[in-house]
Amino acid sequence: MSAGAFVAAGLANGLSPHAMVRLFVESDVGDEDAFDPASLLRPAWGEFGRRAARAPAVVGELLGEMRRGLLHGGWDSAAWRGLDRAATLLPAGVIDAARAERKLARILGAPGRSDRFDGLAARLRIVATDIDTGEAVAFGAPGLHDVPISRAVLASSAVPGLFPPVRVGERWFVDGALNKTLHASVALQEGATLVIGLNPLVPYAAGPGGPPAAIARRGLTAVLAQTVRTAIRSRMQVGLEKYRVTHPEADVLLFEPRADDATTFFTRIFSVSSRRRLCEHAYRSTRDDLLARADALEPVLARHGLSLDRERLAAPVAPLVREPRRSAGDGRLVRATGRLGEALDDLERSLRVSRRA
Repeated sequence: MSAGAFVAAGLANGLSPHAMVRLFVESDVGDEDAFDPASLLRPAWGEFGRRAARAPAVVGELLGEMRRGLLHGGWDSAAWRGLDRAATLLPAGVIDAARAERKLARILGAPGRSDRFDGLAARLRIVATDIDTGEAVAFGAPGLHDVPISRAVLASSAVPGLFPPVRVGERWFVDGALNKTLHASVALQEGATLVIGLNPLVPYAAGPGGPPAAIARRGLTAVLAQTVRTAIRSRMQVGLEKYRVTHPEADVLLFEPRADDATTFFTRIFSVSSRRRLCEHAYRSTRDDLLARADALEPVLARHGLSLDRERLAAPVAPLVREPRRSAGDGRLVRATGRLGEALDDLERSLRVSRRA
């Protein structure tokens, strides 16, 4: 769901985490491969236009309510009915993500990848919510596999109020989290015995010695973010307990940032430099978390033929995110040189994996 849909689509297409960082984070603005949300997301002018086109009819209804209020009294009820009609002029979302969808379709449609569920070697399910019924739908499942992956990702990422519902066929979809926080049941019902869940939406808690009133002093957006995080995590905990009862043979592992992780909570992702810092921070924090939880994780992973490389987790690590390339020379040469370096990095990682195997 949401950002998880982007990550899942990339992994199912064989993109490594390093490759996804390059595609979605490292690319310099102006680069043909750039995926900068600040430049790809635009106001939903089409939605605004559709609502504006209804204004004359709504104004007529408002005048009718006022007339009935004058003739028959009942101003209070007439006023409320008028407000109800006026509310229909509000857009269903304020941001148009169509450009981001087209960009993702080009990325997934590159040679060796697929923007179609039936073109993947791995099984991929992307969950969105039918806004008219509240039903959770798993795109990629039988009967729902003919939807382009990029369209399914857009539907799964359509946060209500921020993005308009996304049309797929004759149905309209929004963020899959509207129905459930962690749709592990989709994987469990298809036979998965190990499910790894990632939840970055943890309520912030400064802890002893932390800044007092860190949320209240930051205004409405911080308060709303904390409220959403608290509700999501509480609901997710209930779901995890349910999975232990309904699928006792399976293991569901959950990874989250620490509650006092101010970097994760307060970073503004529409800044390129902030996204770079956040990815680097998350990468190192996850390595530290794996090492700290190794004693508890290893028996679970061993049941599925997996293990942790404690030595590698404890070793110094090179930065995940590159610094932006700066050059006054030919931009094409700079990009070509950068891509050559990236290809060599990927080859080196593949060789290391092969040697370990």
